[in-house]
Amino acid sequence: MTRSGQEYLASLCDGREVWLDGERVRDVTRHAAFRNTAASVAHLYDLAHDSEQSPVLTSGGVHRAFAVPRSYEDLVARRHAYKVWTESSFGFLGRTPDYMAGGAAGFAALPEVFTTDSFDGADNALAYHRRLAEGDLYAAFTITNPQSGEGEDDLVVRVVAEKDDGIVVSGAKMIGTGAVFADEVLVGTIEPLAPEDVEHALCFSVPVGTPGLTLVSRTSYEAGARSVFDNPLSSRFDENDALLVCDEVFVPWERVLTYRNAEATAAMWWGTPAYLNFSHQAATRFWTKLEFLTGLAILLTRANNTSQLPAVTQSVGRLLGMVAQAKAFVLAAEAGHEPVDGGRGAVMPGREISYAQRIMAGEIYPRVVQEIKLLAGGGIIQLPASGGDLLHPQLGPVVRKYLRVPGTPAEDRVKLLKLVWDALGSEFAGRHEQYERFYHGAPHVYLTMQTWAGGAESCEELAQACLEGYGLGEDLGPFRSIRPDQGACVPGHASPAGSAGQDPRTGQ
Repeated sequence: MTRSGQEYLASLCDGREVWLDGERVRDVTRHAAFRNTAASVAHLYDLAHDSEQSPVLTSGGVHRAFAVPRSYEDLVARRHAYKVWTESSFGFLGRTPDYMAGGAAGFAALPEVFTTDSFDGADNALAYHRRLAEGDLYAAFTITNPQSGEGEDDLVVRVVAEKDDGIVVSGAKMIGTGAVFADEVLVGTIEPLAPEDVEHALCFSVPVGTPGLTLVSRTSYEAGARSVFDNPLSSRFDENDALLVCDEVFVPWERVLTYRNAEATAAMWWGTPAYLNFSHQAATRFWTKLEFLTGLAILLTRANNTSQLPAVTQSVGRLLGMVAQAKAFVLAAEAGHEPVDGGRGAVMPGREISYAQRIMAGEIYPRVVQEIKLLAGGGIIQLPASGGDLLHPQLGPVVRKYLRVPGTPAEDRVKLLKLVWDALGSEFAGRHEQYERFYHGAPHVYLTMQTWAGGAESCEELAQACLEGYGLGEDLGPFRSIRPDQGACVPGHASPAGSAGQDPRTGQ
């Protein structure tokens, strides 16, 4: 059975070591930098636990993201569940619990990938999936290595001791998005490793409250928010990113997924449906986010009384076209689903379309932001420092007089423009633009991977077929149908239907 939001919040009081701005955060559910976002995640759990959306979000007592899809219909049902949760945060919470849930389901679809000569993690991978699903746990991951220089390999998470009942690890991983709100954190690597680099070829998952594990938070945009009115997105949906540091953390063997094998450490992402499941959730979220931003653009044009201007109408049309593109990638990946190797009947979203979506999303998101900024103009700059100015006995009448426009009271206009600024121009918004560009890897990585996803051969074959259809000789191949002396205009020859002298509709 799925847990309630209150049960989720209670699980975060586990003694975890989170640091922000030189301060040890004792309770993320109460701290001003994290409490509202934690409440937003709790709301997701409540939607699944007991709401009118519960049948969409769950099946068999667990969230649909944990299910291993067996058909196209299963993929569609999972996407409907993704859509409900991402609409709750308007697309601004990216690594919600359903993200890694899909990854765990990908592991469970092909557990033999975890079996190697050096370590057999297949049963552990299945147990990981089962533990998350049955406990309705929020799992995050840290799979990016610190940008270390030559001779600084000790910065990266590695095994420093091996015991009968487990391993001891030290080192760091970067960009633990959502980790401060998670129950467990999976520590591994998605970056290519040399076959001989067995020291860093490992993956494991431990509770966030494990002794020796520390999360160092980046700047909290939630902490800098003045109010929900002034910062409606950053005050509630700052999922945070943290540096994970392990200082002799003990990991039981049953929590180790890969060990001393570079091939398996990479294949758990690329050789199972895990990464494609990530892409399915992320593509659904991205589509939703563009819907939200385009909706803001439409509200802006109405509030500014510019919606009927031809240039503005075209701009909104361009945005709506981008929304349709984002939607099309999701639907196409589902329709182009592929069987999972192993003969168990599982399916996964189409690889070629899923990889292509990463390219599209990273390239058009900055264009969407720029398009809406142009529609907003200078209005999003000249705003009162606080919504409280509207209520001030002396200042309020002044602000209300000069910030209104015909048909839109000042309070409504300020409220809209502050939302637009938080989405497009704030530090929170800047993080999101960078996130959309890089959250699935650097362009030089995913552009190269696109060439491996399939499609190149058929493109090449089609171009080659054209080349082979003609040459320097007079032979026109299949396109030669008549001799030069048999043209339609040669005396004594009847004109073909539709040519000069005939009615093309009747042939007479």
